[in-house]
Amino acid sequence: MKRTISFTVNGDSVQVDVYPHWTLLRVLRDELELTGAKQGCGEGECGACTVLVNGDSVNSCIYPILEVEGKEILTIEGLLGQENQLHPIQQAFLDKAGVQCGFCTPGMIMSAKALLDRSPHPTEDEIRHAIAGNMCRCTGYVQIVESVQHAAKIMAKED
Repeated sequence: MKRTISFTVNGDSVQVDVYPHWTLLRVLRDELELTGAKQGCGEGECGACTVLVNGDSVNSCIYPILEVEGKEILTIEGLLGQENQLHPIQQAFLDKAGVQCGFCTPGMIMSAKALLDRSPHPTEDEIRHAIAGNMCRCTGYVQIVESVQHAAKIMAKED
């Protein structure tokens, strides 16, 4: 039996009829047509589905949809600024070649966003810890770490 739940996605209030067994990823992709978060492992191991729930990074593929009632969800689509201007983290990933095939990139960027929101000047160890739940098969993580470091510098200049 479906239930209607209300929450905020990328600043917009939504109401969605859901089955209790659905995940946040399923609702984002199939009901709300926000496909930036990817279905990878489906077990919360790869991080391709990472989004922010009330500012915390979560694996949306295993996050129960009923848990989002009244919460704020931020997806990669919600990072774009006016006139589709890239968020500094997105730009940093382009500048420092943190993007290879791109499959893991939305999850990596969302994990980096959660980190930089709570720690604007992270150490390399803090960055590596923050992205530890995100798997990448292309970059070897060096460019990703450099991208997050670059994003921190860009964002510090904007403040």
